[in-house]
Amino acid sequence: MTTSALLTDLYQLTMLQAYFDQGMNDTAVFEFFVRKLPEKRNFLMAAGLEQVIDYLEGLRFTDDELAWLASSDRFRAEFVDSLGDLRFTGEVWAMPEGTIFFPNEPILRVTAPLREAQLVETRIINLLQFQTLVASKAARVCLAAPGKVLADFGLRRAHGAEAGLLSARASFIAGFDGTSNMLAGMRWGVPLFGTMAHSFIQTHDDELVAFEHFARSHPRGTTLLIDTYDTETAAQALIPLQRQLSGEGISIQAVRIDSGDLGEHARRVRAILDSGGARDIKIFASGNLDEYAVQALLDAGAPIDGFGVGTRMNTSADHPYFDCAYKLQEYASVARRKRSEGKATWPGRKQVFRRFDETGDGRRMTGDTLSVEIDIVEGIPLLGRVMSGGRRMAPSPSLAEVREQARRQLASLPPSLRCLDAAPPYAVDVSAPLRELARRVDLRRC
Repeated sequence: MTTSALLTDLYQLTMLQAYFDQGMNDTAVFEFFVRKLPEKRNFLMAAGLEQVIDYLEGLRFTDDELAWLASSDRFRAEFVDSLGDLRFTGEVWAMPEGTIFFPNEPILRVTAPLREAQLVETRIINLLQFQTLVASKAARVCLAAPGKVLADFGLRRAHGAEAGLLSARASFIAGFDGTSNMLAGMRWGVPLFGTMAHSFIQTHDDELVAFEHFARSHPRGTTLLIDTYDTETAAQALIPLQRQLSGEGISIQAVRIDSGDLGEHARRVRAILDSGGARDIKIFASGNLDEYAVQALLDAGAPIDGFGVGTRMNTSADHPYFDCAYKLQEYASVARRKRSEGKATWPGRKQVFRRFDETGDGRRMTGDTLSVEIDIVEGIPLLGRVMSGGRRMAPSPSLAEVREQARRQLASLPPSLRCLDAAPPYAVDVSAPLRELARRVDLRRC
């Protein structure tokens, strides 16, 4: 990950210069939230907290960065010198990664001296928005394809190396089975999935020889790409090869179809494999897929066992950004509120309380309440303290634990929110104490 303190917007430092000049560095409270759901989305899934904590723990300006700032002729020397000892010393409360949340619910709160809390705004938004965006999209794919193998294939068209890496992590949190991204495998232990490119087939004069070469190089279970020339012809040619190789202890685990009418090809290939005695060979499909395409294929009865999902998920192609914000809620122990038209915020330090009902098939979310932090409200509080004094409170949960949190959260969604089309909105109530705090803040500002 990029760690430079200069990975921020200019206005963060121009504000810090002005705060420095005025001696303003009392405690500030900022919260990150999403203002509204994208069209046809019924929920969001929080992700990216681990990278935020890493960033905050490592926050500092290097000597080279300070020298560059001093030479830029934008900032006074005393201010630049003051940045030399800047570290994050504050407190962070957050929803655990994998938590389902809704508009205007803070998923992260930073409490720190003003210059620290302000400087980190840009990178926090950058990290939280992206992984939350991908995890929320990936969760919808998981809901559309229960029981199917799902692999992230999006690295090559991701918007940069960091995006490709973090999208592999976010999709795994949401429930994907693995990724083609080797670095994600090394760094986080995400299971790796991959087959071959069409170029491997094309480098051979005979497609069947290419299949045999690849299978012999990967004898413990391989997936063969069969649509380079003619999909059904390739499937038919695999039957005798599969018999030969299985006699030698070499397994063909699956075939992949990456082009054409995926559903129709899958039906024809399944019939060919079954009639040839190769019922154990699975069918894996890829090629410009998203939750809608996956659901359409399965609704049509396509005999597909797994999907490689890439570009449209990793870029969240239908909704590539959130209307999200990191806003000041309190400064110098006084609640603050933005009142701009269409962008008003609820003031003060807040907590989200979630209610559940026990049903015949498990626990279901029934509604949330957004209130002031100290309120006593029915439900389970969703934000917990994860950093104090600039350090994490406890070792981070494993990625497997985060993934299990996401699984439990998706399982608790009301049935109406699990569909891909827009549902009646989930109930998020704003408490009377929070409304009263907003009223008092507005009176103070009049």
